[in-house]
Amino acid sequence: MKNSSLWIRTAIIIAVTVFGVFLVIGPRGSISSKDFTWSGIKGNLAENINLGLDLKGGSHLVMRVKLEEYLQKLTQENQNAAFIAATDAKLPVKDSSFVAEDRTYEIVLNMTDASKAGEIIEAVKQKVDLVNWNESVSGDTITWSLPSTAQTILKEQATEQALQIIDSRINAFGVKEPTLQRRGTSDSGEILLQMPGVDDPERVKKLIGADSNLSLMKVVSPPNPTPAQTYPTKEAALETIGGKETPTRAVYELTERDDSTTTDDQNAPKQWIVVEKPPIIEGNELRDASAVTTTGNANDYQISFQLKPNGAQKFGEWTGKNINNYMAVVLNEKAKSVAFIRSQIFDSGQIDGNFTKESGEDLALTLKSGALPTKIEYLEERTVGPSLGADSIRAGLRASIGGLIFIVLFMLFYYRGSGINAVIALTLNMILTMAALIVLDSTLTLPGMAGLILGIGMAVDSNVLIFERMREEIRAGKKIKEAIQLGFDRAWLTIIDSHVTTIIAGVILYLYGSGPIRGFAVTLILGLLINLFSAVFVSRTIFLWLLEKNPNMKKLSV
Repeated sequence: MKNSSLWIRTAIIIAVTVFGVFLVIGPRGSISSKDFTWSGIKGNLAENINLGLDLKGGSHLVMRVKLEEYLQKLTQENQNAAFIAATDAKLPVKDSSFVAEDRTYEIVLNMTDASKAGEIIEAVKQKVDLVNWNESVSGDTITWSLPSTAQTILKEQATEQALQIIDSRINAFGVKEPTLQRRGTSDSGEILLQMPGVDDPERVKKLIGADSNLSLMKVVSPPNPTPAQTYPTKEAALETIGGKETPTRAVYELTERDDSTTTDDQNAPKQWIVVEKPPIIEGNELRDASAVTTTGNANDYQISFQLKPNGAQKFGEWTGKNINNYMAVVLNEKAKSVAFIRSQIFDSGQIDGNFTKESGEDLALTLKSGALPTKIEYLEERTVGPSLGADSIRAGLRASIGGLIFIVLFMLFYYRGSGINAVIALTLNMILTMAALIVLDSTLTLPGMAGLILGIGMAVDSNVLIFERMREEIRAGKKIKEAIQLGFDRAWLTIIDSHVTTIIAGVILYLYGSGPIRGFAVTLILGLLINLFSAVFVSRTIFLWLLEKNPNMKKLSV
């Protein structure tokens, strides 16, 4: 082999090694001399390597989206919307009802004139999305029913929507390397969440399941300057609309109190208001929300929000027509504040409520991420303490170091000088595997450490194949140079075969496995791929340097 080619191989190895070492122990930002002290290296390692839940500690949650409640809520909302659409069109509809139980979801409109059924159906279709519903007419009744196939599709969509909203809330909360994925059957609604290093899991749980149903609604009241009409009890408010809520009227408690308020405030007399339905604006029309304060008081935050263009247009048109009328900000079935419209407003507003900084930021984040399609329930909850994670790390490191020492001693004893070659390749394999995990921003878990150790075993196996082949060639009378070349060439196919089959198994584990299994698969696959470089390319280069220094070598320590 030409000397220039050998130098190129060596330069590649040195460059890859330096780059790999820097990725593992180097800083991610600016470099200083402190980064390469022992404390600096430890800090960089902690920052560079993402530890999983079982190593770092944290929370493990299995939750389920209440899909039956979602379909029930959807059915009820469509029933109200269908009735309003028909009455707005001044068509002969007497009343409406819905059925939502035992996997049966139906909307029923009762007519006073059955000959108008076609017009009623057309009016409803223009205002309500009932594409997946089957319609039927029987006498003076129109019924829309939801078939089982459509139920499955809607459940799937609700679970995906919940998954995306939870993901946005967790990411914005700042949990590093969370694991969030579907679990169970396609329509079970189960979601797995793992949050390594969370120091306040209760706050995260509260944030995940927080409602964010925001509506801006017109208050049924005489206009300003008369004070907004309120009622001392819910029953008194309901009496003004016939004793019960209707498709066009609702009753809400008026409260500007928050968890930050005093006990005396919490015991203050309650007030109730009547509002018009449907809302002027709903939460899905929000563009942004943030917690702001003008006083600097930690318990005096408000929520400032901005609307999307379509919502701003609707809001502008409504406020332009309702100057001096009262509007309520309804959040999670409670009226947080009531204000009169001074002038036309388009794209912004504010929710008062004397929030704390933390509760205000959480609510703003919840509003920005959108409302969950329905409530969630927790099926399983486990907490792994940092001390247990530290114990796992120590145990994993002891196992890794113990296995590595045993392998090094065996290779040096059995293969003598060539064993040093194997130890160098093995060390480089471990460094580059950790560097690859960092580049891919993967999370190292306890099963991942097992995959790393198994990768070390596979790396040693490659060296054993090569060295044993060299021995056979030397025993067959081949010269040292020829034995080295044949040892690598003839062991190569066997190495490729064993690595490819194991990598295929690892890929299948990654594609179909859950979090811990995928962590095992990732480290195993990376270790095997890197081993093709370290055990073959690097090891062969070392032997080539030995031949370069001693072309007429008569004996090989193998």
